[in-house]
Amino acid sequence: MSDTEAAPAPLLSQRQVYTVFGGLMIGLLLSALDTTIVATALPTIAADLGSLEHIPWVATAYLLTSTAATPLFGKLSDLYGRRLLFQIAIVIFLIGSLLAGISQTFMQLVVSRGIQGAGAGGLMSMAFVIIGDIVPPRERGRYVGFLTSVFAFAAVAGPLVGGFIVDNASWRWLFTINIPLGIVALFVTSVALRVPFNRRDRRIDWLGAILLVAGVTAIVLLTTWGGKQYEWASFPVLGLGALAVILTVAFCWWETRASEPILPMRLFRNPIFAVAMVLLFCVGSALYSSDAFLPLFLQAVTGSSATKSGLLLMPLMIGVTVSSITTGRLTTRTGRYKIWPTIGLGFASAGLLMLSQLQDDTPSLYVSGAQLLLGLGLGATIPTMTLAVQNAVDWSDLGVASSAVTFIRSLGGAIGLAAYGAVFSSRIEGLPPEVARVVESPEQIASLPEPLHTQVIDTLSYAIRGVFMYAFPVMVVAWITSFFLKEIPLRSSSGLERSKAEGAGDAAADIEAASAVI
Repeated sequence: MSDTEAAPAPLLSQRQVYTVFGGLMIGLLLSALDTTIVATALPTIAADLGSLEHIPWVATAYLLTSTAATPLFGKLSDLYGRRLLFQIAIVIFLIGSLLAGISQTFMQLVVSRGIQGAGAGGLMSMAFVIIGDIVPPRERGRYVGFLTSVFAFAAVAGPLVGGFIVDNASWRWLFTINIPLGIVALFVTSVALRVPFNRRDRRIDWLGAILLVAGVTAIVLLTTWGGKQYEWASFPVLGLGALAVILTVAFCWWETRASEPILPMRLFRNPIFAVAMVLLFCVGSALYSSDAFLPLFLQAVTGSSATKSGLLLMPLMIGVTVSSITTGRLTTRTGRYKIWPTIGLGFASAGLLMLSQLQDDTPSLYVSGAQLLLGLGLGATIPTMTLAVQNAVDWSDLGVASSAVTFIRSLGGAIGLAAYGAVFSSRIEGLPPEVARVVESPEQIASLPEPLHTQVIDTLSYAIRGVFMYAFPVMVVAWITSFFLKEIPLRSSSGLERSKAEGAGDAAADIEAASAVI
């Protein structure tokens, strides 16, 4: 039966799909929220553990391991099943949360955050993979849109919740609060997430996994240290750059020869997959930089409190949420998806262009309008590209292709954030060292005497404008790339239905067991 013919009877009822979807939302919320909730508490944590100069490692460790783990979980789920890998990701995340909450030294906290990140990468990856299994592409847009809106909610709610906890309780609750939520997610998935799986006896590409993790580590460390801990022309940075190139080339070479590659290079011959990788890399850099520098502008330049700045980020969240849900529903209704990234990236480019004009006296309505445009653009693009990739690949590659979408967006965010951070750092070099340290605590800026206060505000405005000024052409590149996206008819069969066609015996038995439990 062709993909354009009438859809077969669904293997899971609508109620079963909703139950599974609820479990995925809880797991994804844990991952997304923990990316942002710690930011406002970093000065407090550093003061308690006595390591102010190592603050960036709390975020870097999490970002590093979550980025590296994403494609690994996707591939392993293709070999051993979605439910098992999703639950492993939850358990790893909970172990990391517990260890972070009881950390007594800064090094213990950094290691714990790395463990958390590995679990978070699995949660992000598996949520989109499992939706690809249980919902046909023709119906998937609205579900992927809701999953994407979780990230927008976390971007705003994270700093708010983090600030509230730090103001009213110990910072350790930032991590231990995950444990009851994670237990709920583990229980829901144990009961409801009985996703049928046609088991295959395959070997794991351990060498590919080692090369991938090492290459991502080198890239993230390069972009994190360059221009900050070390000069760009220093031996450590140049050495990391050379190592990153060597490891990346070696990984790509090996993946063309491995029997079960972590990231099959043949996927890049698929024009939809190739365009999606370029586009999402650019989008990831814009998303992460906005999350980092918009709160800094609102707190350091306009003088808003951490709580108020979180509320002032609402237009970005509203834009992403409304756009992702609306475009998902329209895609489900019409079966067309190519138009949304093109329109969305045009909006996002306009939003970044507006943000590149920020001044210390810019009206809040202008800032809100720019955020709204950016949010509308990102919400129309990210879930649509996930859907396009899942629809374009074979079922046997669904896990690894879906994980690649999340991986490339995270990698773009890590590299983009470091690059834009270098732009920011270069533009505040004129500040005296003692004042530059004050910038790390925006609430202290208001207490600076004149004319130093005005100098700091002007310098910060100039630096943040530069970040968005450089982000704008990157988004334009993504917008131009979107015109090369091919559109193929959305399939009417889910991954499970295609799996059943490939292995009717095992899949049928699993489906009967799943239906009896859910």
